[in-house]
Amino acid sequence: MIKMTTLVLGATGATGKQLVEQLLSMGQNVKLIVRSTGKTTDTWKNNDKISIIKANISEISVDEMKNYLVDCQSVASCLGHNITLKGILGKPRKLVSDAVKLICMAIQSTSPEKPIKFVLMNTTANRNRDLNEPISIGEKLLMRLIRLFIPPQSDNEKAADFLRVNIGQKNKLIDWVAVRPDTLTNEDNVTEYELYTSPIRSAMFNPGKTSRINVGNFMARLIVENDFWNQWKGQMPVMYNKMD
Repeated sequence: MIKMTTLVLGATGATGKQLVEQLLSMGQNVKLIVRSTGKTTDTWKNNDKISIIKANISEISVDEMKNYLVDCQSVASCLGHNITLKGILGKPRKLVSDAVKLICMAIQSTSPEKPIKFVLMNTTANRNRDLNEPISIGEKLLMRLIRLFIPPQSDNEKAADFLRVNIGQKNKLIDWVAVRPDTLTNEDNVTEYELYTSPIRSAMFNPGKTSRINVGNFMARLIVENDFWNQWKGQMPVMYNKMD
């Protein structure tokens, strides 16, 4: 297990909090970019393994992000849109994809000696178009409606596509993994989970479940376990809670 510093976006969200706690439990250092420190716990504020940066990700310049990335060997994004009418339909509509582009531009302008690991939380509702992941006609029609009326879906797709297409498999500065959980649930403890290259069930009509704490655990393990990272880098693994 390697000790490193990870920049986490979306750390105050329900899944982001779990990722931070998992990284800390593995002895890692963490930098957080948060819009408001009001959602950070006193435990975090008093933890010398955590650096908290108060900033709005949508207003950060490439030069500012370069400074935030100093001493970081990895980046993890759990950014998402609030599940409210304003969060779904309001601005910024490209919160996730713009943040991914910003991070990648900043990394590429710093030219790190070793590739930076970038772990993106995505969704099983997004297909990996590098692979043959067929969906039914019904799913295609439903997905068109979702993209039209729920902008965050398109945002998540564009974020993963930027890594998949623009960064690709042979980038010398950025290695990436886009994690695709299914329906997110809240659990108190990490449980066994299953990982697949592609979905094994319909995200629309037969969704599985993935606990947020399991997502945090998987993302943290990708960052700190090199063998695990090498197994999944450049891919979009799908994860489900293991069912009894």
